[in-house]
Order: sequence, then structure tokens, then C-alpha cells
Amino acid sequence: MRVKVLLTGGAGFIAERLAFRLTNDQYAVHIVDNLMRGKKDTRIGNLEASYNVRFYEKDLLQSTALDNLGSDYEFVIHFAAIVGVENVIKQPYRTLRDNVLMQEAVIRFAFRQPNLRRMLFASTSEVYAGSLVQLNLPFPTPENTPLALPDLSEPRTSYMLSKIYGEAMLLHSGLPYTIVRPHNIYGPRMGMAHVIPQLLQKAHNAEPNGTLEVASVDHKRCFCYIDDAVEMLVRLLNADEATREVLNVGAEAPEVTIRELSELVIGTVGKPLSIVPRPPTHGSPSRRLPDMTRTKKITGYSAQTSLQDGLRSTYEWYKLQEFSS
Repeated sequence: MRVKVLLTGGAGFIAERLAFRLTNDQYAVHIVDNLMRGKKDTRIGNLEASYNVRFYEKDLLQSTALDNLGSDYEFVIHFAAIVGVENVIKQPYRTLRDNVLMQEAVIRFAFRQPNLRRMLFASTSEVYAGSLVQLNLPFPTPENTPLALPDLSEPRTSYMLSKIYGEAMLLHSGLPYTIVRPHNIYGPRMGMAHVIPQLLQKAHNAEPNGTLEVASVDHKRCFCYIDDAVEMLVRLLNADEATREVLNVGAEAPEVTIRELSELVIGTVGKPLSIVPRPPTHGSPSRRLPDMTRTKKITGYSAQTSLQDGLRSTYEWYKLQEFSS
């Protein structure tokens, strides 16, 4: 008999790929999504048709959304959230309120599962943003770094606050949990509210010998391709050692500036373009670099996909699915 998994936010790009991988590992995956951000595209349709996957269009903000899903789930994976810098800045109050309410709904559902083995909660690397400003944040950044708060009046703060509160709710719930903090995961289907698809789109649409405007050129990041992130998540789900742990998910190398990323994007698209630096994006951390020691110890895995290969795969998907019209 297959192990049942509830996966919220399952139409999103990480969760959808995670659902596909879990079905290959003999799990029965029930996806819940309100389709506000993700979409039920051919990928989701193929999952339902070919694998042991069920899709439920439900809004976790409705108090009864999960009432008819039963009590025989062994894993609950919570990815549903308002994400994306542009989305968060436009609606900070909704981000803070809805993300916390969704977390409460999923925890309440997890309490109803008598054989629950784990609840896995997707937090964010943004929880370190305040420590970068207020403290001497170490790089690479380990998970036990003290968390400080940035200016609460900044709209972008709402997202990291919702995730810190979500972590605290789960820590004090008494449930068996794993909290993961994803760092700059990228790949196909991630939408357009992120730096890599935005740069790819601008480079794709630019005229040869034109320019590419790039903000925050000196900021540094380590990017992790979706397949590597999913491999870490699956291994964490299957590892008892990950129970009651808070763990980074991402890549510790290579660390690149946004200018260097833009140069790789230009090479991927294959056009001669000149980079025009623009001011830093307001609220964007100047550096983000996870310490992957503990995750690697538990999973026996570290990111394998080069940034060049990941960008190439991502561009090929966007070129066909998003940039072709």
C-alpha cells in the first residue's frame, strides 16, 4: 500500500516536481492548490493521468478546505504561500496574514493524522535578512544563526515575518517536523517574479548588440537547480535524522554576483548584449550563501547541476512555454 502524502501549493514549480519524484518512490500524493499563483497545466494533468496523484483545487483560507481529505496521511508537506518579491511588496498585509492562516490550517490538518510521520514546512532564506543588517551574519550561513528582525515597516519584511512565525508555530506544535529554508531555487515553471526568468526574458527580447539592464549587480547569490533541491527534499523526507530539524536547502557554490549571473544569461541566450547596471533593488540582501554541512550530512547529497547547465535547461523551457507568444 502506498504511503499517502498531502502536498499543499502543489501546482508551484518546486512542489510539482517534488510530487513527480515522490510518485516514483511509491508515494500516493494528494495535491492541494487554489491556483492563485501556480496553474494546472499539462504537467499536472500528466501526473494525474499517469501516476498515483490526485489534484484538489482548494483554498486553505477556507476553514473547511481540508475537512473531507481523511486522516490516513503519513506525511504533510506545506509549500502553499504568497511568494515573489513583487507580489509581497504589492500586498504586504495579505502576505503576512494569509501565510500564517494557511500554516495554521495545515497544522490543524496534521493534528488529525494519527499516523503522521512528519510535517515538512517550506520556510525561506529570507529569515536571515534581518541578521544580515543587525548582526555579523556569518557566510556560509548555518541554520543556528540567531534571527534578527529588520525594519517592520518595510513591505518586504512581511514575507520573512510570516515564515518565522510559521516556523515558531510548528516548533511549538508538538508535531514531528522538518523545516527547510530554500535558497535561490530556480528552474522551469517558476513564474516570472524571480531574477533568473526576468533576466532570461529581457535577454531573449533584446535586439542583438543591445543592452541588458540589471539591478543589484554586486549582490551575491548561490543558485540551486530545481532537480537538486527536490533530491534533497526527498532524502530529508526519508531520513529519520531530519525529524525536528531546521535545514538549509540550496547550493554552497558557486557564489556569483548578479553581474556574473547576467553574463551567463547572455551566453545562454546567445546574443551580444552589454550590461547596464541599475541601482540595487530596495530591500534585497547583499549576500545570501547557505551553509549546507548539516543537510549534506543527513542526505549524503549536494547540488550536482552546474549553473550553466541549469540556466540552459531553464531557458529552453521558458523559450517554448513563456517567450514564444
